[in-house]
Amino acid sequence: MNKKVIIEIISSLLVLLFLYASLSKFLDFKHFIGDMNNQPFPNWMTPWLVWTIPLLEISITMALVFERTRTPGLYASLVLMFAFTVYTVAILLRFFGRIPCSCGGVIEKLTWQQHLIFNLFFVIISFTAILLRKQKAATA
Repeated sequence: MNKKVIIEIISSLLVLLFLYASLSKFLDFKHFIGDMNNQPFPNWMTPWLVWTIPLLEISITMALVFERTRTPGLYASLVLMFAFTVYTVAILLRFFGRIPCSCGGVIEKLTWQQHLIFNLFFVIISFTAILLRKQKAATA
């Protein structure tokens, strides 16, 4: 399979992930606010987080859709998924002293261990797509 096809598949998977994640938050916004208030962050952060996270996910989705902005979208995907992964590891290591509820939608059905694997998968494919784009650009 050529690099362009692999990058397209990875980008499509990331678009599906971030579009689903953002829409599920907005479609059940009250539940999402409650989930954010249950996180181990101060509640004054909730108004900022409940708008920033889904809007960031939508922005990343839009960047990934267009070839011209795909590279920044892949880097943003990598950074956001890495941040979510670090947060998941902190929860698993009981860094916060309690385990908060998980994400919304279908993803909330995952255990925190499964969530870690899920996040790592998206970190790895984001990183892979970045490397493939660099290799593709170097040979062009």
